[in-house]
Formats: sequence, C-alpha cells, structure tokens
Amino acid sequence: MIMAGLIMTSCQKSEPLETASLEAADDAALSEALFDDVFTSLEIASGLAEAGLKSATVLDTCPLITITTAGQEFWPRNIVIDYGTGCEGLYDVVRSGKIIITLSGPRNEEGSERTLTFQDYYVNGAKIEGTKTVTNLGLNNNQNVVFGVGLAGGKITFPDGKTITHEFERQREYIAGYATWNPWDDRCLISGVAAGTNLDGLSYTHTIINPLEWHAACRFLVRGTIGFEIEGIEPFDLDYGDGECDATATLSRGDETKEITLRFRHPKYIDR
Repeated sequence: MIMAGLIMTSCQKSEPLETASLEAADDAALSEALFDDVFTSLEIASGLAEAGLKSATVLDTCPLITITTAGQEFWPRNIVIDYGTGCEGLYDVVRSGKIIITLSGPRNEEGSERTLTFQDYYVNGAKIEGTKTVTNLGLNNNQNVVFGVGLAGGKITFPDGKTITHEFERQREYIAGYATWNPWDDRCLISGVAAGTNLDGLSYTHTIINPLEWHAACRFLVRGTIGFEIEGIEPFDLDYGDGECDATATLSRGDETKEITLRFRHPKYIDR
C-alpha cells in the first residue's frame, strides 16, 4: 500500500509555473509580509518599553501603544498595540484590533524572551492569528546578535473564510542598526524553515536557501531565496532580488522565470 501511494504521488502532473506555482508564491509572499510587519511593530514597541514610557503613538501606523508592569519591578513589561476599529498607515495598509506583547527583560539581554499574540487583529480585511516568540540567543561568530523566532498557530483568514496557515522556526541575525535607538535602520538576515497549508489547502514546506534580508525601512524583504516544496507541484524558488527596496520578486524553476508583485493584500482579494 505504501509503494502504491508513492507511485501515485510521483506520477502526479505538475501545474505550470505561471498558474499553481504563481498562486502558491502569492500566498507565501503575503504571509512573509504580514508576519514581518508584525516584527517591525514588536521592535518599535520594545524600544519604547525599554525607554520607560507608559504610552505612545507611532506616526506612521497610528496605533496607541500602552505599556504596563505587573508589579513594582520594571520587568516583565506588557504592551498593547491598539489600532482600534481601523487606521490607515503608510502604503494604504489598514490595520485594526490589537497586538499583545509580553517582554521578560531587555531585548539585549541574552535569554530574554518576547511573546506576541493577536486580539481581533486584521490587516486589509484579513484576520491574523498565532503566537510569535522571540528569544535573544546572544552573539554569533560574527559578533552579531541573533534572535530565535518561532511562529506557532499562524493563520490568515480572508473575508470568504479561506485560510493560509503558517508556522516557522527561524533565526534573525542583526547586521545593522541593533545598537541604535532608531528602529528604521535595523537590518537582519533570516534563516530557517516554514510549513503550513496554502489557500488551496495544499501542504507546503518553505526552506530558506539564501538568507532573506529584512530592512525595517522597506515594505518587503529585499534579498534572499526561498525553496518551495508543495503538495502536487514541482519544487521552485522565490528570489526577493538584489537588495533594492522594491515590491518585486522572481519565481524560477529550471529555465522558467516569472516576476511577481509583492503586496499587503492577496491578489485574489484586491477588489473585495
């Protein structure tokens, strides 16, 4: 029975790069954009918490950020990033609901942990769920600070009820900006794997082949390659480019290539 299953799987005909693969890449690119956007919010809020502030507003994204402590000690600190019933930030991105963060200690303290969850949180009409944990792993051989980042129960639900699930275990190595108070000069290299199901319900695994490069000042990842393995589809790669702060990426399989546009909305739901 096992052999028969293997034969059936191996004989499945792959969809062309420009159809099923393109749609799967759109799913993945959106997931990366939304959960990396949350990381930017986490870093900004962490800086405000370490500065001892109790509340603040952030000009570019318009939420109210409230910071509290459970007792007399400075740590741990609790943060609520509240977008209310909806506010429009840069690039026509509309967010609503709350991001809830708990910080065990300063982010530059090895072993400190930050946990992030969501409460009725939406981006451009898509509901975002999951628990993100960020742990300071200390310095690597390059003397750069590295964070372990895990996402459990990641889920994006669209207005029609369809979903993308997304979980990962990754590392983020800071290559610039870590020691400054300016959150917009931060730059990281990201490595690791992700898994879940796409909009069509197909299981996938994403493996970072070349480190993804994240710039806080850019809307999307600017460099790096993800290898895709998706149920019933021939493997292919998604390349985020050569470091330019733009909104394009390239799919490739063998000699075939296809450019896609990166967005904070899924192409299937742009007009909904």
